[in-house]
Amino acid sequence: MTLVATHNCVQAQAVSSLSEASFARVDLGDFKIDATEVSIGRFAQYANRKNLITAAEREGGGFEYVLGWQRRAGWTWRAPFGKQGTALEPAVHLNWAEAQAFCLDAEGRLPTKAQWQQAAYTERRTSPPAPFVKGKTYPYPTGDTPEGANVEGSADGWPRHAPVGHTRAGVNGLYDMGANVWEWLADAQEGARLTAGGSWWYGSSMMKVDGMQYKPSELYVVYVGFRCVYQ
Repeated sequence: MTLVATHNCVQAQAVSSLSEASFARVDLGDFKIDATEVSIGRFAQYANRKNLITAAEREGGGFEYVLGWQRRAGWTWRAPFGKQGTALEPAVHLNWAEAQAFCLDAEGRLPTKAQWQQAAYTERRTSPPAPFVKGKTYPYPTGDTPEGANVEGSADGWPRHAPVGHTRAGVNGLYDMGANVWEWLADAQEGARLTAGGSWWYGSSMMKVDGMQYKPSELYVVYVGFRCVYQ
């Protein structure tokens, strides 16, 4: 299934491949936003067309945090944990510039903090399904509680990141705006860029607005992915 989404309705239509769900966009009126994090399958189409070699691939692998940042040989967007990833896993081990370049190629860009907050926390659908209420601003992208998000631990069924579109849909019908993987935003602070949402490595508190963190823009790690917005 894939989503054909607007701020008035969300409809499901049968498609030939589940991976097409990772191409869906949700229309919030002022802008559109990817329904899911950019997947390995989607990024592969771009990388193969551009003959792209990412920083993680050039420099010996991405990073994992274990008592400090540790480089992991062979960990790249193609192989997040050192072995070939599936098409629906989120694309990680990409720095800010690499994520932004992908979005620009798709005729979009990375979201601003203001766009992210609007999409993640304030319900804008005319007739959202229960328990969501039009116009209400929620503390979590999943609603009043973090239930349904892929946070720290395996109790939610995902000891690491989940495939895109496999957790519970949240505010505005979006997936994983909270947890699963951090996502790059456009906002800058000196040499850093803002990330939002938290990840599977953190608890639910990082899903809130005040959990956003600035990270070095050249960082490429297993915990950070992205999605795009479009006018």
